[in-house]
Amino acid sequence: MHTDRIPPSPSQSFLRNLSAVLKRWDWPTLCVFSTCLGVFGAMLALPPGWAAFQWVVLVLVLTLHSSLSHEILHGHPFGSERASTVLGVVQPGLFVPYLRFKALHLAHHRDANLTDPYDDPETNYLDPEIWAGLALWQRRVLTFNNTLFGRMTIGPFIGMKSFLASDLQRIMRGEREVALHWLAHLPGVVLTVWLVSLSAMPIWSYLLACYAALSVLRIRTFLEHQAHERASGRSVIIEDRGPLAFLFLNNNYHVVHHMHPRVSWHKLPAIYRARQARFVRMNQGYVYRSYGQVFAKHLFRCKDPVAHPLWQRPEK
Repeated sequence: MHTDRIPPSPSQSFLRNLSAVLKRWDWPTLCVFSTCLGVFGAMLALPPGWAAFQWVVLVLVLTLHSSLSHEILHGHPFGSERASTVLGVVQPGLFVPYLRFKALHLAHHRDANLTDPYDDPETNYLDPEIWAGLALWQRRVLTFNNTLFGRMTIGPFIGMKSFLASDLQRIMRGEREVALHWLAHLPGVVLTVWLVSLSAMPIWSYLLACYAALSVLRIRTFLEHQAHERASGRSVIIEDRGPLAFLFLNNNYHVVHHMHPRVSWHKLPAIYRARQARFVRMNQGYVYRSYGQVFAKHLFRCKDPVAHPLWQRPEK
């Protein structure tokens, strides 16, 4: 006996497709993102008299938002580049355009170039020849910047100065994409400054909070990479599960992230635990137990030289 199969109605097809799309969304990331924006708005809505509490919480929220921006550029929570741009283009931290961050960070993920003074846009190492040509005061400043205390205090200023100078040179050379990235950033800056102006918080205090958030982020980036002959030995593991690990969305498992850049933050600890010995062997034992150990070892002590100890100028 033959019976014709009744095709699903348009409404049924729509619901099935919608259900499939919703299942693909990264809901933990979406929930953290929504909460982050909610707390940001709540802090700006506080009345006068809450300045100290407001400032500290905003520093933490801006730090978390930057970590979320890192997740967004790697395709979370929607897996859509267009949706990611919509979520990321407004940066309440003000200083770094999302599209520039995305372009530079994805270039940084070419692991063969990690720590290269020229081809890794996120490295703090210098070409030894450049280092040799610096004035004594410049060497002292950069050496101080290679301590954790230095990276948190003057590090954001040094990083932003270098970043802005480089992008300005690119724009002056006619790199249209860089200019467009900055232009796309401006509406979000105007919106953020307008919202802050409506609050009880002075603009100067908000700018200090943005700088302090960059300082907190420098704790994460301080040890992320080291000079090593093998690319797999250049990324750190910091076995921390505390508040900083959450603020950094588990990027302390940095070698795991570089091996699996499309894996969401909340899955990284389990992946590390399941293959811990393999990851430690792969990154040549570049491991810290916690951020407490990092502070104890490097707060006032340089982690390594500023001049790349293994870099050699490519032969022409």
